[in-house]
Amino acid sequence: MAVPLQEQAFSKSQCVTGLRAAVGILEKWSASSEQACRILRISRSTYTRARQQDPEWAVALDADQMQRISFVLNIHATLRLIFDNPENVYGFVSMANDNEFFNGRTPLEIMAQGDMISLYETFRRIDVLRGAQW
Repeated sequence: MAVPLQEQAFSKSQCVTGLRAAVGILEKWSASSEQACRILRISRSTYTRARQQDPEWAVALDADQMQRISFVLNIHATLRLIFDNPENVYGFVSMANDNEFFNGRTPLEIMAQGDMISLYETFRRIDVLRGAQW
């Protein structure tokens, strides 16, 4: 049986790898550093260190932060499945969306509210585009 994410312990190396991947994706989505920090629930200094390639840097993240990283990675994976061109893969989250949930706002605006529900619901709405059943 799989262990729920909340009960798993992550090594500092896993945390750094996941965080760097998520920060890279957020940068490609044109998220500001403030938005990225709210989405991932990290400090500005952690964000800055994640952008650097210092092999000695290590960070411990909690289950909530790792769950947020997972949502960013999964949204990115879904967008790569849906779209062939990089403009849509990386630009979709910055495009105004008239879907009832987004109500003219961009997915990035919703995620940057910083609460887990907004991040989860954004993931859910994007995941449906690949044909997922919710």
